[in-house]
Amino acid sequence: MIVRKLDEISGTDQDVEAPTFRSRRLLLAQDGMGFSLHDTVLFAGTSTEMEYQNHLEAVYCIEGEAEVTDLGTGVVHKIGPGVMYALDEHEHHVLRAISDFRCVCVFTPPLTGGEVHDEDGVYPLLKVEEGR
Repeated sequence: MIVRKLDEISGTDQDVEAPTFRSRRLLLAQDGMGFSLHDTVLFAGTSTEMEYQNHLEAVYCIEGEAEVTDLGTGVVHKIGPGVMYALDEHEHHVLRAISDFRCVCVFTPPLTGGEVHDEDGVYPLLKVEEGR
């Protein structure tokens, strides 16, 4: 059984900050669960363009408001507490945080912890040894 507390992750290498977000990674590939689990906050007034070509992601909002725009279709979805969206077709998208937007994210295959978005908003597909 794996038990982790969010405050124990803060300030470690599993606490990843970028200009537009902070992601605390509760489960990673080395945990052997087949997915990774993240508590993420996107900062109010920021936009993050992403396209996970190597991963599928589900996002569940627990606080705040955002808009996610599918750049392939132009469709905009309002996201708030209790709303989930899943990138089941690797959609190229922009997430715009209207207020601080806190969500739980699940990735498959799982992230190793060493990933950073490239210039296209893509996470590379890393093996556990490469990421840690």
